[in-house]
Amino acid sequence: MNSLSTFPITRKWPAQHPERLQLYSLPTPNGVKVSIMLEELGLAYEPHKVSFETQDQLCAEFLSLNPNNKIPAIIDPDGPGGHPLALFESGAILIYLAEKSGQFLPQAPAARYETIQWLMFQMAGIGPMFGQVGFFNKFAGKAYEDKRPRDRYAAEARRLLGVLEKRLQGRGWIMGEEYTIADIATFPWVRNLIGFYESGELVGIADFPNVLRVLDGFVARPAVIRGLNIPA
Repeated sequence: MNSLSTFPITRKWPAQHPERLQLYSLPTPNGVKVSIMLEELGLAYEPHKVSFETQDQLCAEFLSLNPNNKIPAIIDPDGPGGHPLALFESGAILIYLAEKSGQFLPQAPAARYETIQWLMFQMAGIGPMFGQVGFFNKFAGKAYEDKRPRDRYAAEARRLLGVLEKRLQGRGWIMGEEYTIADIATFPWVRNLIGFYESGELVGIADFPNVLRVLDGFVARPAVIRGLNIPA
């Protein structure tokens, strides 16, 4: 195992437990995907808060780990071949952790790729579109007199919820009875849309009972409860 000191990011966020996986994040919908996954797996890790208020994500140390200046990012000191591995992009991190642990990603090839398909559905659709709804409904966009941009993204968010609603009909989770990284990626965003973004009424969330049912089951999981608040 190589020393983490070779990574410039550790100069700003020193590792107190260099033998543990290092998580650089913030409790946003993308950030908590990885903290929830780590809590579900029970892996030893050390969280580091990347504060948007002080623009930590733009500092040279963080950019050395993720040139795209987004959270979350990780360094696994015990990566493939026993060498440290640095990764960014939450979906890539979820796949890596699932394969490393052998959990939350089916082993059968067809089910594995179907799970990744739904993970990509979240990454390409639910995340970006729900984020736009949040901007136009709660943040700077709410001051715009022209509500057409807000309504466009709200309509697309509603369409995506409809896809998810249909998928969850008669299913416990996105992949059926098996809880997977597709759920871990998706439901923090659904929770945020309704809660933090205050957009439940805007998108007509009551019209999606299966989504709400599975969301309730998701947020009741002990690992999810812990992961939603990491880093503190």
